[in-house]
Amino acid sequence: MIVLDKPPGLLSVPGRGPAHSDSLATRVQAAFSDARIVHRLDMATSGLLVMARGLEMERRLSIAFQQRRVEKRYLAVVAGRPSPEAGVVALPLIADWPNRPRQKVDFESGKPSLTHYTLLSHDAASGHSRVELRPHTGRSHQLRVHMMAIGHPILGDELYGDIDSQNAASRLLLHASQLTLPHPLTGATLHFGSEAPF
Repeated sequence: MIVLDKPPGLLSVPGRGPAHSDSLATRVQAAFSDARIVHRLDMATSGLLVMARGLEMERRLSIAFQQRRVEKRYLAVVAGRPSPEAGVVALPLIADWPNRPRQKVDFESGKPSLTHYTLLSHDAASGHSRVELRPHTGRSHQLRVHMMAIGHPILGDELYGDIDSQNAASRLLLHASQLTLPHPLTGATLHFGSEAPF
């Protein structure tokens, strides 16, 4: 497998059309033709992502993700100060089809989605907080929608933030900072870390 530190602004996989052909996956596959995507990060999100080497390793890593044996931790800077300082956001999510690629909370048709958050620090001068986010599920835009839904949008989020939080940062302040997973061959627990660049 290959563990990568994705920069912000780069697609995890190619998008539609030639203008969106550049991606982390295509860059890695140019050097390792057997590299296969197992999970993704939003284009605006930076941080740790793992790719499998070959079909069998892809199968094993995919099973580890499905069985929730992979733990991901993110660092984010959000508007306001979450209260309580640690908690769980359990709001069902579904694609907002008229406004794709946006997702939305939908209590009737949404898929169960769970995020743990912990306040790490608060800057009273700016009114912003640094938080650790631990998704228990892996829905599209889950962390971004959940933080927005509890009134603390991630700074620089052009899809879900209000004008103030969008303008507070030049990029989405969300970084996949820790990844813990079983080695696909040995089963040994592996820990990877990446400092947030903000």
